[in-house]
Amino acid sequence: MTILLFFPIVGSITKKDPMLKKRDDFEDMLEERRNSSDLRYALKCYTPVLYKGLTPCKVSELKQMVLQSDQLGYVITQVSKEKGVTSDEVTGEAAAILEEMAQRLQLSTVRFFAFTLSKVFKTLFRSICINEEGLQRLQQAIHNHPVVLLPSHRSYMDFLLMSYILYTYDLALPVIAAGMDFMGMKVVGEMLRMSGAFFIRRSFGGDKLYWAVFSEYVKIMLKNGYAPVEFFLEGTRSRTAKSLTPKLGLLNIVMDPFLKGEVFDISLVPVSISYERTLEEALYARELLGVPKPKESTSGLFKARKILSEDYGSIHVYFGQPVSVRSLAESRVNRSQFNLIPRHIPTRPSEEILSFVNDSAYRLVRAQEENMVLKPWVLLAFVLLQKQAAEEKQGTALDELTEQAVWLRDLSRQYGAFLHWPDHIPPSEVVSSSLSLHRGLVRISEGRVQLALEQETRGAITPEEELLNKAVVILSCASYRNQALNVFIRPALLASAIHTAASNRKQEIYNSFSFLRNMFSNEFILCPGATVQDFEEACYLLVKTGTLQINQQEVLITERGHRTLAFLTSVLDPFLQGYQVREMHTQRHSVVFNTNGLTEKQFIPAVRKFIIKHLLTGSLLKCRLRYTEVLSSDLQKNALAALIRLGAVQKIKGYVGFTHLHVHVGLIG
Repeated sequence: MTILLFFPIVGSITKKDPMLKKRDDFEDMLEERRNSSDLRYALKCYTPVLYKGLTPCKVSELKQMVLQSDQLGYVITQVSKEKGVTSDEVTGEAAAILEEMAQRLQLSTVRFFAFTLSKVFKTLFRSICINEEGLQRLQQAIHNHPVVLLPSHRSYMDFLLMSYILYTYDLALPVIAAGMDFMGMKVVGEMLRMSGAFFIRRSFGGDKLYWAVFSEYVKIMLKNGYAPVEFFLEGTRSRTAKSLTPKLGLLNIVMDPFLKGEVFDISLVPVSISYERTLEEALYARELLGVPKPKESTSGLFKARKILSEDYGSIHVYFGQPVSVRSLAESRVNRSQFNLIPRHIPTRPSEEILSFVNDSAYRLVRAQEENMVLKPWVLLAFVLLQKQAAEEKQGTALDELTEQAVWLRDLSRQYGAFLHWPDHIPPSEVVSSSLSLHRGLVRISEGRVQLALEQETRGAITPEEELLNKAVVILSCASYRNQALNVFIRPALLASAIHTAASNRKQEIYNSFSFLRNMFSNEFILCPGATVQDFEEACYLLVKTGTLQINQQEVLITERGHRTLAFLTSVLDPFLQGYQVREMHTQRHSVVFNTNGLTEKQFIPAVRKFIIKHLLTGSLLKCRLRYTEVLSSDLQKNALAALIRLGAVQKIKGYVGFTHLHVHVGLIG
């Protein structure tokens, strides 16, 4: 059944113009470091403002508070009965978990890192720019309420950078949730622990004792104002520079003290960290092509010293407005439900709470995205990737590339992008400077620019190796383009909907928009239940920029709008082709899958092998493969999730505990 939707004429929508969004100014924190002693800086008097002026308890006292908590005591009693062992034995197990997990923050170690990182950062980066107004807001929040810091996660550097900034500005140092991988780095792992890191398993399974120790540890640190708690909402580093679907476990834990009335409020602070050039760009690209992630080790850290000879441009760190959990929950959550059960008895969150936490998580990731600073290279990456897909073998003339970058600059600003483009410098110089910084990804010859797909190799290589080497460059470049996808995604979905709809009727275009949005809900941060709002936002932006005219029934393209729509549809093309290839692969091999099944771990390499074969032979049933990006494991996983959600693929639990995939009718045209 089609639901008819009656949208207001977009020109009359009372919507805040994204161009009018006020953002703080930046200051370069490295400027002072370059002009004064690093040793004096590291040994400075450090007197941070603390929560309500309280003196933090000792690490040993914190552990005792966890082990003596009512909730952990309740779980210990349960586990001892289930296992048929004494409570003392389970308590000993809980103490061992806590010992393995707990941080041991020591100022002396922090001072060592402050000295070392000053040297490293001044070598690697031209500037580290901070919005100091955001730090002032953070300082006030730390004094008034427990604080949770939520940085974006694009690099190993993120959590070191966060602590470095807070130490520099005399703010309370955070305790940081870190993966157990880092604990395996002998000396460095312990130093991270003494800098505030606490180590947790990537997965708890059904280990209720581990979960109880972990959740109590985090909540007690938060409730008692021990330190701001820091974790990454996305759960892991984004290898693609797109925001990942937020993980809800830790956010659920830190909201719990407010929901149960144990604290008046909690401040959630989204932090956006933008790298002009990412240290791990090639490493990430190889991971997306199936090369295993290197194990974290101290020896690996020392081998990485060669990066110190490179120029990585600037970093921008934007501390967003603190978000009050009390304000988020107002009229959303009935907290009286928590009065029905004693607080120390752990319970599964209700559907109402899960929905609230999920909506809050998406809102916070959107806040991170909106304050990510985009550099000119991000726009150049759009142009160069589109030229590469169009197989323009001669490259693009430098003046043409500059003209297209300036056009994109103006468009992205109209869409509300936080763009750092120095307007006092001629555009040609801005473009040349960006190309110089990323010279490993581009080749300039006789005034023409193209991606550096022809890399020097030692000895003969196979066609497959040559293809994968080219893919490393393309995926590295795509990781920069992806930084701006949040700016263009809603208009791009509308442009693609207009392109695919059978007519220009608004309802039909909305239906197409809704389908595409649902299909890409794992690929981009699209808030659940906000389809109408996203459609209206996209309409507003395209009308405001003169691309469309919209009345009550129809959507019309203006004469000047064709260029914008062509660009916006090309934004989604690599993703659409990735999903089409995934569906073609499942259709071709449906007989095999229905007979034997495949685990998800087998499925990704099988699809990659299928794609490589057709990229090398240049043949595919429904379409010519134009985008090497379809090799990305991230794109393949998201496409698989979409096919399962849309009913094209069914997920069945196998007899031996593996997840198998069985293919049904394809849904993507």
